[in-house]
Amino acid sequence: MDQTNELSGTPATGPAHPTVPHRPMAVPAAEAEERARAFHEVMTRRRTVREFCDRPLPEGVVEWAIRTAATAPSGANVQPWRFVVLTDPERKRHLREAAEAEEREFYDRRASAEWLEALAPLGTDWNKPFLEVAPAVIVVFEVHKGPGTPRPYYTKESVGIAVGLLLASLHQAGLATLTHTPSPMRFLNEVCDRPAQERAAYVIPVGYPAQDARVPDIHRKPLDQVMVRL
Repeated sequence: MDQTNELSGTPATGPAHPTVPHRPMAVPAAEAEERARAFHEVMTRRRTVREFCDRPLPEGVVEWAIRTAATAPSGANVQPWRFVVLTDPERKRHLREAAEAEEREFYDRRASAEWLEALAPLGTDWNKPFLEVAPAVIVVFEVHKGPGTPRPYYTKESVGIAVGLLLASLHQAGLATLTHTPSPMRFLNEVCDRPAQERAAYVIPVGYPAQDARVPDIHRKPLDQVMVRL
């Protein structure tokens, strides 16, 4: 996301703004691959869950996960994200009702036959009980230019990276998540009491999976199908 010198056409002659010393992690080279492998082993167990129980979340976990998400890089360091955490049962009920209304339209009218065919192996439909059952729902908003907020750059890319960190952090804490993206999402501004310059991007239920939860039998592409070395 850093194209400052390329866009201006001027060489980097030194910082024109305050800097601080970089403090990199001191990881011995001999341990680097093992650490990467260990993190991979943890993340391979992350699955999208649609069946939650109402077990309470540990104190402070969501807050720390959001702090981690907010360390993500962003265009011009504008940090164009807002994380709205819904735990109030009435608020979650309102969210579910509004989301299901949009989802009915999607499945009954807006989605193409090709799209519905792609979704069929996942067993999804308009019914979204997890929006009420999960003890917390995080609605992630992109923050655009408005009163008191600057113009963002690379907004979707920045927010996408932050959400990736959020999901990884919650998984590391033993929690299950789901990335729900109803379309359109304008109703979420009303549900979450957010101003017009904030635009919803993700709805993420957070909690523990139900004891009998099941997930689709899917498989990840092998490395040689997702990585190209030049």
